[in-house]
Amino acid sequence: MTQIDHAKLFASLHVKGDPLILFNIWDPGSARAVAEAGAKAIATGSWSVAAALGCDDGEDVPFDQALANAKRIVAAVDLPVTIDIEGGYGQSPEAVAGNAKQLIEVGAVGCNFEDQIVGGDGLYSVDEQCGRIEAIRRVAEQAAVPFFINARTDIFLQSEPSGHEAHIEEAMQRARAYARAGASGFFTPGLKQPDQIRKLCEGSPLPVNIMIMSDTPSNRELATLGTARISYGPGPYREAMSMLKAAAQLALAKS
Repeated sequence: MTQIDHAKLFASLHVKGDPLILFNIWDPGSARAVAEAGAKAIATGSWSVAAALGCDDGEDVPFDQALANAKRIVAAVDLPVTIDIEGGYGQSPEAVAGNAKQLIEVGAVGCNFEDQIVGGDGLYSVDEQCGRIEAIRRVAEQAAVPFFINARTDIFLQSEPSGHEAHIEEAMQRARAYARAGASGFFTPGLKQPDQIRKLCEGSPLPVNIMIMSDTPSNRELATLGTARISYGPGPYREAMSMLKAAAQLALAKS
């Protein structure tokens, strides 16, 4: 399949009530393992990629290394690949667009793109983030690739769960603005309460992505709430490293 075919397929997999499951990976080997398990698409998680490279999350991985890793992952599997580029490795629309262009050129069909100010405090204003999303959409259109921009908001990660209800309307306002700017999906890590998830799914013009955490509803329940995409974030990496550590401890104990 061509990159455009993969991009169209990837977008079509976001179905409200029948969510796309993304078991996040970090390198070509983990991508192949998840593909062989029956995945419909491949998605990196920035935390996992950073940890695998001995770095911290928050754009600590140099962009050229992140890009090279993305290129190897795309080459390793015959599936749509979306890459977590955090805040786009830049603040200005021009910088973000240039990096997104390179990501498209290595074969990715989508990205996670967050509205928190990496290395700073708080979130970009709605207008600022919309300008950054519009810049990515322009380069995607110039490349003639229906690139899936999964617009992430950190509203819920940056607030206590007890206050999430008060932020639902703010999140929906961002979802509506991001949709107008050219986003394809809306990612809300940290949102966990079923009623709040349902409310957001009903009010968002974009397919909603929920991230699995220890107290998130089950995949089956998330589907009934209207979720269109479920991702596992750093969970798979942590599980894999825990198993590796346990196996190493067992082997070393026998020596």
